[in-house]
Amino acid sequence: MYPKINDVLYIQLDTGDEKEAKIVYKSRISDMDDESMYMEVPLQEGTGRLKKLFIGDELSAYFLSEGGVKNYFNSYVLSHHEDIIRLVRIKKPDPDQITKVQRRSFLRVQAELEVAVIAKDGTQFLTKTDDVGGGGVSFHLKPGQSISEGSLLTCWVLIPYKNGAVEHVPFEGEVVRVKQLPTNRSIVMLKFNHIVDMERQKLIRYCFERQFDFRNR
Repeated sequence: MYPKINDVLYIQLDTGDEKEAKIVYKSRISDMDDESMYMEVPLQEGTGRLKKLFIGDELSAYFLSEGGVKNYFNSYVLSHHEDIIRLVRIKKPDPDQITKVQRRSFLRVQAELEVAVIAKDGTQFLTKTDDVGGGGVSFHLKPGQSISEGSLLTCWVLIPYKNGAVEHVPFEGEVVRVKQLPTNRSIVMLKFNHIVDMERQKLIRYCFERQFDFRNR
């Protein structure tokens, strides 16, 4: 499902600048063809400042459809286009590259991914996830390690995709439960307190890939 003409796009830039990556811009779809979307020059939410985009800039975007569902996709700037107003031409994603997510029901999948954990007291360690999703992750604790419910953690998780690409996804989360296992280990269940939408999209994309694998076994 593609956005319609005049639909609003919410955009974040895929940049190494952490501060810039958190900024949300708004634009509006002006036109589409088989390969491209044409959008108005984006405005920064809150300030209304225009954002100049350059050819090749990578971005993460979403638009809202019926029921408040967010439809995420990644794209990049192809060119600029002069019409009645100045437009930005971006790559039109394939339909299967658009993921629909309703925040109340994030997909969650079993996955053993490498995750780095840093607690507020400076404790840090590497471990493996038990499952991941758009709303949070669970990870294993080794015997002797302990984390309290309610703790705030800074983490990143390593996401490998089927095409060979690898992404590091940073986030901050709160421990909602620590589940003890018979093996003297435990599982920490974490919900996201702060994660940039662009980073959440990377996790969502991985979950959809995993779900597709499970269905085809």
